[in-house]
Amino acid sequence: MPTSKPINICLIGQKFMGRTHSNAYLKVCKFFDVPLEPVMHTVCGRDEPELRAFAKRWGWQNPCTDWRQAVADPEIGLVDVGTPNDEHREMTIAALENGKHVACEKPLAGTLDDARAMRDAARRAKKKSKTFVWYNYRRVPAVALAHQLVREGRIGRIYHVRGYYLQDWATPDVPLIWRFTKKTAGSGAHGDLGAHIIDMTRFITGEEFADVTGALGETFVKQRTIPKQGSSGGIAGGSSGAKRKGKVDVDDAMLFLSHLSGGAVCSIEATRFATGYQNKNGVEIHGERGSIGFNFELMNYLRFYDRTEERKVQGWRNILCTHAGAHPYAAAWWPDAHILGYEHTFVNQTADMLGALAGKKPVVPLPDFEDAYETQRVLEAVSISARERSPVKLSEVR
Repeated sequence: MPTSKPINICLIGQKFMGRTHSNAYLKVCKFFDVPLEPVMHTVCGRDEPELRAFAKRWGWQNPCTDWRQAVADPEIGLVDVGTPNDEHREMTIAALENGKHVACEKPLAGTLDDARAMRDAARRAKKKSKTFVWYNYRRVPAVALAHQLVREGRIGRIYHVRGYYLQDWATPDVPLIWRFTKKTAGSGAHGDLGAHIIDMTRFITGEEFADVTGALGETFVKQRTIPKQGSSGGIAGGSSGAKRKGKVDVDDAMLFLSHLSGGAVCSIEATRFATGYQNKNGVEIHGERGSIGFNFELMNYLRFYDRTEERKVQGWRNILCTHAGAHPYAAAWWPDAHILGYEHTFVNQTADMLGALAGKKPVVPLPDFEDAYETQRVLEAVSISARERSPVKLSEVR
């Protein structure tokens, strides 16, 4: 493997996303030839005993409970923010003002105002700092392939897009963790899940959302028990509540209709109450020459329909996206049909980020703060439409 220059990483947050990012930094040099080697220098968190245990388990050199001190450390090259949404703005802007490259979890922020401030800070710092946002599903080989096929014109003009992100973990017995609080999360399933499928739609089609013609949000469980113990590293697993209850002030489900900039119609649904679906994140894109379908619960496959074939052999095919010579990222991993999982998307993105920091072109486009701000605008337009029960033009949401 070619010699790589080190870059010291500071990770803020040691829960669910902290684990996925840590695993990616540990594994990326084992599978990719990257120009920069990520050094797991500092990890920040609030609970010192828990933080020290996390640092020891994952190999972080310096546990730190003062993130401001950490992002100002001249030894740090990249700050990675994996905290709840309301903390993204302050942490990322501080890191940019200290001359660091910044990676941030999605959505970019809990509010459009925060996202705009982060985008503007990235613009001011662009001569010395690069930004990235962890829309990791772009790094699923099947999704990256879908992006490439659309760019090649394989499905032609796009007519109709159906996007969905369906989970079922938010049962009434789950306590009032931060994801159910507007002040912390910004929104519920809409920002948590809808952001991913909005980004995936923009990424694969190459089109922007032109308007939101209508939206519907609903909160099914109005109150939840106050947590006495937070999650143990997953979304809500290990959390428990006391007897006292608090109000849920975010959506449990959000659905909306839209037009894309190329004239296609689009429907998007995001819910945490789709009983029977643990993580069904996907999209169907129908065009004049063919169609594409993806479902993350079958993440190694891309469904493809080629309408240009003679009629007697037309039909949906399932492409197993594991061939090193043909499919994005597959060459770094295993032989054909030795399938990948969720964690590989973060390793793939880390490889592309490290390459981008050294001036290399990523396999497929990386979302930065500018890009993620466009997804945030769509989230805001949908929220306005649902609240006011009226259409919203994206040109009016800035």
